[in-house]
Amino acid sequence: MLINGIVFDADGTLLDSMRIWRNLGVEFLLSNGIQPEEKLSEKLYVMSFEQGIEYLKKNYALKYSSEEIKNGILEIISDFYINKVQLKPNVKIFLEKIISELKIPMVIATAGDRNLLESALLRLGINDCFKKIFTCTELNTTKHEPKIFLECAKFMFSKPENILVFEDAFFALDTAKKAGFLIAGVEDDSSISSRERIKNISDFYIEKFDFEEFKNFLFNLKGIN
Repeated sequence: MLINGIVFDADGTLLDSMRIWRNLGVEFLLSNGIQPEEKLSEKLYVMSFEQGIEYLKKNYALKYSSEEIKNGILEIISDFYINKVQLKPNVKIFLEKIISELKIPMVIATAGDRNLLESALLRLGINDCFKKIFTCTELNTTKHEPKIFLECAKFMFSKPENILVFEDAFFALDTAKKAGFLIAGVEDDSSISSRERIKNISDFYIEKFDFEEFKNFLFNLKGIN
């Protein structure tokens, strides 16, 4: 089986970024000199963005309006992507070797913000590794639907069965799998509870980016034909 295109998720796959999303409420309170309660992140994680804002406003007697809290949290996110977020280990050399040795085109499919992602990729030196970035927002979709992955396939003039999708989230992997793509599960702390389910549906699973291991996978994949 020939792989002639690769789709990478960004957050939790290429970028070590999921912790910021879990800890936004904590970071906001600390930035305002307020000590958060224990397990605040766990409480906010099951809430919507708007519900979380109202919880903070009510339970911490914040003097800010809901809009001001929202803007403050968005500033934390922006600062994180522009100045702080890092790649997961070995990502850069992994991508560079795909380009130099395998010459397989790569794109990104993300549910995140394009501008923030592009700022991070540029700072981290991997923006030129990708032919295009596809966002759920611009396509008016989510990764619960295959639309973004199918658009990637169309762009690369390829069929889903000839494209490998790297994702850390079970639901996104499941969506791509059901749409006919090959899938590579990427381990991330945020999805440890789904590790076994991810392993079970993945064609390839990685705990860390290892190019030689990936080449072996591709070699064995060709042997299926």
